[in-house]
Amino acid sequence: MTAMELSGKVALITGGSRGIGYGVAEALVARGDRVAITGRNEDSLKEAVEQLGSDRAIYIAGKAHDEAHQAIAVERTMEAFGRVDFLVNNAGTNPVFGPVADLDLGVARKVFETNVISALGFAQKTWHAWQKENGGAIVNVASVAGIAPSPFIAAYGVSKAALINLTQQLAHEFAPKVRVNAIAPAVVKTKFAQALYEGREEEAAASYPLARLGVPSDIGGAAAFLTSEQSDWVTGQTLVVDGGIFLNAGVG
Repeated sequence: MTAMELSGKVALITGGSRGIGYGVAEALVARGDRVAITGRNEDSLKEAVEQLGSDRAIYIAGKAHDEAHQAIAVERTMEAFGRVDFLVNNAGTNPVFGPVADLDLGVARKVFETNVISALGFAQKTWHAWQKENGGAIVNVASVAGIAPSPFIAAYGVSKAALINLTQQLAHEFAPKVRVNAIAPAVVKTKFAQALYEGREEEAAASYPLARLGVPSDIGGAAAFLTSEQSDWVTGQTLVVDGGIFLNAGVG
C-alpha cells in the first residue's frame, strides 16, 4: 500500500503473532491501519511482522500479565506510530481442563492474571497514553464459555465471564471518548483451541448450524467492525461469533 492508502489509525494487539490475534492484525492492516503486536515468542512475532509488512507492523515480545511489558508495549507503539487508537486484548491462556471443584487455586490465579488482569492493565495504559484525550476503541476477545457453563474448560470460562463484565465496566468509565466491546467466539481453528477439535473436526463442526468451525478471519472481521465508524454507537456489548451454536440451546 502507498502512504495515501494508510488510514492513519494504529492498533495494539496482544497475542498477535498467530491464531485469532494474527487474524485481527491481518484485517486491520488490510483496511489501512498500522499495528503493534505482542506475544511471548519472538520468532513467531518476527514472522508475523514480515507477513504483515515491516512498514505496517512492529512487535514487542513479552508476557501479557507482566506490567513492565504492558508499559513497554504501549511506549513502543507510541514511539513508532505516535498514537494508539485501538487496543485488542486477545492474549489468553488455558493451562487446565476440567471442572472447578478440584481446580488448583494457583492455576486459577494464573488464568485470571493472563485473561483478565492483563486486559485491564493494557486498557489502563492505552487510556492514559492516548485514548483519554484522543478517543478510540477497545475490543476484548472473550468466549462463549464466558456466557454459558463449559465444564470441560471451566476456569477459562469463568475468566472470560469476568472479562465480559470488565468490558462493561470499562465501557461505562471510558465513555464517551472510548468505546469498549467484547467478542465471544465459539471454537476457532487455532493452535490454542486444537485440543477441542483435533482428530474430530468433522464431528465437532456437525453441531454448528453453519456446519463449520470458526477461522481467525471470522474474528478479524468482527474486530474490524467494532473498531470502525460503522460501530460508533456500540459500546459495552458482547458480539457472539459462534457459527450459530447457541441456536441449539433451546428445548425440544
